[in-house]
Amino acid sequence: MPRSGFHQCAGSLSRGTLAYSPLTRFPYPQALAPSVLPTVSSQHRIGLAPIATPERLLLGPGPSNAHPQVLQALARMPIGHLDPLYLELMVEVQELLRYAWQTDNRLTLPMSGTGSAAMEAAIANMIEPGDRVVVAVNGYFGLRLADMAGRYGADVITIERPWGEAFSLEEIKAALEAHHPTLLAIVHAETSTGICQPLEGIGDLCRAHDALLLVDTVTSLGAVPLFLDDWKIDLAYSCSQKGLSCPPGLGPFSMGPRAEQKLASRKGKVPNWYLDVSLLNNYWGSDRVYHHTAPVNMNYGMREALRLLAEEGLEQAWGRHRSNAEQLWNGLERLGLQLLVPEPLRLPTLTTVRIPAGVDGKAFSRHLLDQFGIEVGGGLGVLAGKVWRIGLMGYNSTPANVDRLLNLLESELPAFQPTVPAAVAA
Repeated sequence: MPRSGFHQCAGSLSRGTLAYSPLTRFPYPQALAPSVLPTVSSQHRIGLAPIATPERLLLGPGPSNAHPQVLQALARMPIGHLDPLYLELMVEVQELLRYAWQTDNRLTLPMSGTGSAAMEAAIANMIEPGDRVVVAVNGYFGLRLADMAGRYGADVITIERPWGEAFSLEEIKAALEAHHPTLLAIVHAETSTGICQPLEGIGDLCRAHDALLLVDTVTSLGAVPLFLDDWKIDLAYSCSQKGLSCPPGLGPFSMGPRAEQKLASRKGKVPNWYLDVSLLNNYWGSDRVYHHTAPVNMNYGMREALRLLAEEGLEQAWGRHRSNAEQLWNGLERLGLQLLVPEPLRLPTLTTVRIPAGVDGKAFSRHLLDQFGIEVGGGLGVLAGKVWRIGLMGYNSTPANVDRLLNLLESELPAFQPTVPAAVAA
């Protein structure tokens, strides 16, 4: 039934007769009755069944399979991001992240976004236009660091090693002495190559040359020995979907006291509002001032993932990843497959295997996925088409998964290898 009253539309307040719309169940002014609205198009209205996903064993570079208890936590009903119970959960997540990273850093928190968001947060908060930044590049993600730093106005200098090799302390020292950077960025666990970069001593060199040390720990946190404070790492970031056994969506981030001082002394605002740690500190710190709507359920999952890591214990988790990786390495070599990285530098979480000559690496990977539900990754950059990347991370790092993959490689790979004519073989 028509009735009179005030109606606010597009910021204006008007008085007049209102019409009831059966389409919207809201009253409209007579002049804006639904009859004058455009006709709703059904061009993109498709009918779908409820979502159903296949069972996959994710043995690629990430994501890895999430722990079932983490998935249960994610499915809980959300609560408000300023609810007292959620504020308690935030404290628990921060404290457990400090344990995982072995740090006392006050500004340790999960960024609302994937690991790349945490990477960008480290760059955005530390770099001002003209700052000189040295990036150690020996793989794809070193290149990404250099790209991000340049976008924020840094004077970027790269030092390089071939993909599959690590940097020595002598090379790091020479770069610091030659270029006097504000910040040195290096990847601990290079996901594109399977290299684990030794970090001991780099922090001491950076402090001796008044440079901050930024470390990418995306494929190492929770699975590979890592000591932020003892190794004098000023900034670190990671992800949720690898060693922590949580789905992608959060980017753990940690900033030490020296980096805090650099942030406080900036001449201008951090050019990225969403990732500005000086603003996020007001929410993740004691004041709890609203910044953005936090991904509540993702932090449920993170809290459960970190709880499970603490329950297992860091030393036990590191040992499990190492033991299962060694089982994989030995099995691959028994099958006659060559590994890219020398054993002392291999990542326990990510193994790069050279694709045998004559084998279509993509076709074989697709075969494993389509026929057996197992995902392995291909190479990136200069290693594209040359290696497979096999991940054993978090919940997926088990002897049973290693055996399953090795058995499939033994039974299925021969059909993809070129046959040698008998006359040639003789």
